[in-house]
Formats: sequence, structure tokens, C-alpha cells
Amino acid sequence: MKLLYSPASPYSAKVRMAARHLGIGIAEVKTDTNSNPPELVDSNPLGKIPVLIRDGEPPIYDSVAIMHYLDRLSGGKLYPKKDGKRTEAEVLEALCDGIMDCLLAIVYERRFRPEEKIHQGWIDKQWEKVMRGLDYLENNLPKTGKKLNGGHFALAALIGYLDLRFNGQWAEGRPELASWPDTFAKRFADYGAMKSSG
Repeated sequence: MKLLYSPASPYSAKVRMAARHLGIGIAEVKTDTNSNPPELVDSNPLGKIPVLIRDGEPPIYDSVAIMHYLDRLSGGKLYPKKDGKRTEAEVLEALCDGIMDCLLAIVYERRFRPEEKIHQGWIDKQWEKVMRGLDYLENNLPKTGKKLNGGHFALAALIGYLDLRFNGQWAEGRPELASWPDTFAKRFADYGAMKSSG
């Protein structure tokens, strides 16, 4: 199996960390989505990463579908067995992914529009959602016991991306959230090397 990914993509970071945690060997292939490489667009018509390519079987995308595939591949080690706990983990992952969606919308608005066409109102609206989401996380951090789950990896990927693209703009007033990566890193030693970079 191989994963088409970008070092800066938080969704890629989430999947890469989960696979490493589960001991599932996946070849990682850096992929430039802007150039629409054939392997990417032939595997995912949306041209988005991450994409998990399997021998003789259809590719899997997006990151949530890949996470659930990894869970099945590992015999159910990525999400809790009990329905209530599993739902908690899935909702945490959905919240973190949603915040990442808003952050990427801000980054793309600034990166791809001419300066005179950047819509500050749009950016402000996305940032408002980010702030609400981060405030919620500050007050509702997941327990980080012996078992890590998909929600933990989504949260770790989110904070890695915040540090990469919005360093100095989010942690003030959120001490619990800002220090959470230290707790996570005790359970997942590769965090520093695998969070979004570049």
C-alpha cells in the first residue's frame, strides 16, 4: 500500500500517524496536488490528498474513509469498541477535521486570490468558527489514557497545523489545549516528526 500525501496537509498527518501507531506499513509518496499528477487524479477524481492506493483494489479517500479502513485492517484498534465511546471519538475527529477545513479555507483565500480580491469577511467568518471550535476543545479535551483513537490523531494533526500556519494566533487563553501535545507525545513518540511541516 502507498499513501499519496503532502507534508503540510493535516489530513495526511492524521492518517500517517494512525498508520504508524497501528504498525501498518504504508509507503508514503509526497504529492503536489497543484500539478494534478496522473496517479492522484486517476485515483481520486477530486484530486485531493490523502489517497491510499492498494494493490489490485480500488483506492481509498478521504482521510476519514482511510482511518476507518485502517481500523478494520488492525482488527478494531483505532476506535473504541463501545458504541458510545466510538461515537465520542468520531465526533471529536469530525470537529477537528471541520476546524482544519476552516483553516485551509483561510490559507487558500490568502494564497490563491489576488490581494485586491481577498475577501476579509470570508476569512473572519472562518476564523470565528475556528475560535469557537478551539474554545470548545479547551473545555472538553478528550481523555488520553493508554489507548489512542482516531479522534486523538485528528486533534494532534489539527494542533500541528495550527503551529505550522497560525503560530502565535491561537494558543493564548487556551492553556489546556496548548499543552495537550505534550500529553499526546508521551503516548505517541513520533508526533514531533510526523505533524504537518513545510
